Amino acid sequence: MIESLLLLALLVALGWPLGIYLAAVMRGEPMRGDAVFGVIERPLYALLGTRPGKGMSWRGYAWAFGLSNLLLAVIVWVLFMTQAWLPLNPDGVPNMSWDLALHTTVSFLTNTNQQHYSGQAQLSYLAQMTGIVGLQVVTPVMALAMVAATLRALFGGGRGAGAEATLPIDVGNFWVDVVRATLRVVLPLAIVMSVLLTWQGVPATLQAGPVAVPVDASTQLKEQKIPLGPVAPMVAIKQLGSNGGGWYGPNSAVPLENPTPLSNFLQMLAIGLIPVATVFMVGRFTGRRRFGTMVLGTMLAMSVISGGLSLWSESYSSTSTDIALMEGKEVRLGSEASALWSAATTQVNNGSVNSMLDSAAPLTGMMSMVNMLINAIWGGVGCGLMQFIVYLMLSVFLAGLMTGRTPELFGRKIEGPEVKLLAVLVLLQPLVILGFTAAALAWPAFTGHSNPGFHGISQVFYEYASAFANNGSGFEGLADNTPWWNLSAALAMAVGRFPALVIPLAIAAMLAAKRRAPEGAGTLQVETPTFALTLIGIVIVLTLLQFMPVLVLGPVADHLALTSLLAH
Repeated sequence: MIESLLLLALLVALGWPLGIYLAAVMRGEPMRGDAVFGVIERPLYALLGTRPGKGMSWRGYAWAFGLSNLLLAVIVWVLFMTQAWLPLNPDGVPNMSWDLALHTTVSFLTNTNQQHYSGQAQLSYLAQMTGIVGLQVVTPVMALAMVAATLRALFGGGRGAGAEATLPIDVGNFWVDVVRATLRVVLPLAIVMSVLLTWQGVPATLQAGPVAVPVDASTQLKEQKIPLGPVAPMVAIKQLGSNGGGWYGPNSAVPLENPTPLSNFLQMLAIGLIPVATVFMVGRFTGRRRFGTMVLGTMLAMSVISGGLSLWSESYSSTSTDIALMEGKEVRLGSEASALWSAATTQVNNGSVNSMLDSAAPLTGMMSMVNMLINAIWGGVGCGLMQFIVYLMLSVFLAGLMTGRTPELFGRKIEGPEVKLLAVLVLLQPLVILGFTAAALAWPAFTGHSNPGFHGISQVFYEYASAFANNGSGFEGLADNTPWWNLSAALAMAVGRFPALVIPLAIAAMLAAKRRAPEGAGTLQVETPTFALTLIGIVIVLTLLQFMPVLVLGPVADHLALTSLLAH
């Protein structure tokens, strides 16, 4: 409990000044470091063929986002399939198969970092350092840029009079947003975190790993090669960028990747730092402090409830006391620290683990699923705030219907076209997650999973919920490196990422194109505790209406069966 309270306090204490700085960066305000950063930024703008002062329409912004993602996808996919023939491969790692390379590319391109491979055995140093780490730096910044453009449209857009009424809404410059946030925020934080983790013993080397001789010479294993590499820099950006993909297959449960209690705490702090700072950014960036406070308060309330339930479930579960049920538990740090991490990594779209989630108490696993289904408690860098905006618009529309008022958001009416686009986002989630889950469970011999019981339902459902939420964590027990899992999960990740970033921007631009009506006594006030509670209620009801049956058939039934088994 002390650790969880300290973590929350530090996130708020550090997130507040970082959020103010982030707002200044995204607004393009003059800064003391302009002379230094300008030396790097100006050549990059010239290379990209853009002018910092030239804005974009929402379509141009979305086009730049899509084009950059497509280009990166092709480059990284080819890299993974040719890594055996490229330099920086001292361990002789072979090329990836096309389907695994495609899944890995889409996974890191969508800021999901779902791994159907073991990094230390199936990726070369070059592939890890450029393909993996490169995407881990750029993709969260792209989402941050998209949410900044959406906020500009919601709060800064609006039609002028006369000739200005025909001009497109200026939502900023995509390339400038990405370059500034990368160089001025993400990379400096990653360097500092990398140094701290190296200090705690996380490897940072380009040399091949050493060969060790087992203590027990009677075993068939006569020697063991210890995989090393530039681990600390990757771990730093995997946590700060809400990425989650580890250098090692078991992720931060490996002592080399997470050697001490302090490294464990630093990594949990890094998981939430930028997402929390993004929420603090809202008030300063939009000029509406009360709105920023409402967003922070709502997310903070959901975070405390979720974290508290996860700690309670794991602490009082028989899986934490019965030695026969402790397989996969992290004994170095304790089950409570594992439960806290599971809450943090799923409240944020991070997905890293310091123990095996498959071995958590069933209700702890259910809380992780619910966190990902909500996907807006803190969410990933930019993504969580974007999903929160979707819930905000839905809540305004539903509250307006319940009170008999015209649904308006900041003086602009939410009408049929906007509601239809919101409905697309709402329906995509259950269609993709439940559709793939049903298919995988209907043909277990084809798809392959180890547990045919209630826990097997949880395994499959978690895989697709994690993919769609761009989280990346997973229950074990799936033979997931097959064409079925690679291709179906890749599709779920892509559908969960790109519409969720582009459609809210389009809706915000549609609202910005409308004339603002003056707010009066009949206007729905969204910057109040009452509306925040309404929003939380709608989030919970919507999640339960869509997914309660599968949650009951999976983790709830698993909990009841385990309780009954131990009682007898």
